[in-house]
Amino acid sequence: MKTAVVAGCRTPFTKAGTHFRNLTAIDLGKHAVRETLARSGVQGEEVDHLIFGTVVHDPKAPSIAREVGLGVLPKSVPANTVSRACASANQAILDGSNLIELGQADIVIAGGAESLSRIPITVSEKLARILTDAARARTLKDRVSVFSQVRPGDLIPQQPGITEPTTGETMGEAAQRMAHENDIAREAQDEWALRSHRRAHAGYEDGRIAAEVAPLYLPPEYETVVERDNGVRSDTSLEALAGLRPVFDREHGTITAGNASPLTDGGAAVLLMSERAVKAHGVKPLAWIRDSGVTALDPAGQLLQGPAYAAPIALDRAGLSMDDIDLMEMHEAFAAQVLSNLQALDSATFAREELGRPDAVGHPDPDRINVMGGSIALGHPFGATGARLTLTLANELPRVDGEFGLITVCAAGGMGFAMVLERA
Repeated sequence: MKTAVVAGCRTPFTKAGTHFRNLTAIDLGKHAVRETLARSGVQGEEVDHLIFGTVVHDPKAPSIAREVGLGVLPKSVPANTVSRACASANQAILDGSNLIELGQADIVIAGGAESLSRIPITVSEKLARILTDAARARTLKDRVSVFSQVRPGDLIPQQPGITEPTTGETMGEAAQRMAHENDIAREAQDEWALRSHRRAHAGYEDGRIAAEVAPLYLPPEYETVVERDNGVRSDTSLEALAGLRPVFDREHGTITAGNASPLTDGGAAVLLMSERAVKAHGVKPLAWIRDSGVTALDPAGQLLQGPAYAAPIALDRAGLSMDDIDLMEMHEAFAAQVLSNLQALDSATFAREELGRPDAVGHPDPDRINVMGGSIALGHPFGATGARLTLTLANELPRVDGEFGLITVCAAGGMGFAMVLERA
């Protein structure tokens, strides 16, 4: 049984610490799901399951899916939370598709949300142990004795970092290393970043992106409305980008704040239906999910090269080649990561040595990749980006009279995700 992408939307994506700094990922997720339901015409009681992704979990409400569901859907609708780093929403969509194809659901809402304005701040391991011991102490004297172990340094808050636990390397450091190892020039990275901003700006100007975004009125007064992503820079230039200092290697680095995706808040969702539900509701889908592939690499190697490994798997399972792909939506964690993956896909040596294939996988003409810009300009709320990519690709295929589209996402931990959509 095939799975259809029927409707979807997203919040504006805003840089962390700006418009959505007082909203939680749950708030953002509720907005995306509520508006997706409204746009689909489906009633909440018709939804069989909600699957939602996030990366930085709220320790007070670790199951974002259930909290979003309780706020928007009937309380009888099951929900589960997934987390596959930057591909979390992709995994949510894949899990929803699997439920439908197994005949266990007819209508599923899938997506994700992230609030990087509200990253949990933790305490040191020593202070955590002291607090636990103090809570167990039976007398005031015992409690005072426990607290006497505290030293000033123990009180310093511990802020999470975007690092690989197995290597201690940040994602940016890994991307910088990939840029060096794959000879990805600074100028090429800046050019890719510039095209991302220009295409995103054009997508807003002609209404294509605006149609996917659900404006959000900010509480508590609900007088201020956020309608657009605030990371799109229509006024940037190669000269401006070239003037930015490298971030991860001050002396020889090529990655800057201008050619990398910013930390972002936002939510996104899509509504999935079985063929049976599509016929029963008399709707025309945006696209069908054809197939997918997921891979994992050694994080100490080419951390963000997963898409180059996942794409051929998804294509093979779909019974297609890259020549069949009319559009490609590729998550832009860093321009260096995008260019490294495109380089690998175009390399016969990579195909033989890494994939065991006789010929290069290839990729579409760059004009058919990220036609409305990407994460560098639009932003990257970790748990939501996958749903944005899916919705944009589903909407764009008929506009270019295309039949098949490919989504690729790199993810922390050395993982890669790819999915093929077919025009409905």
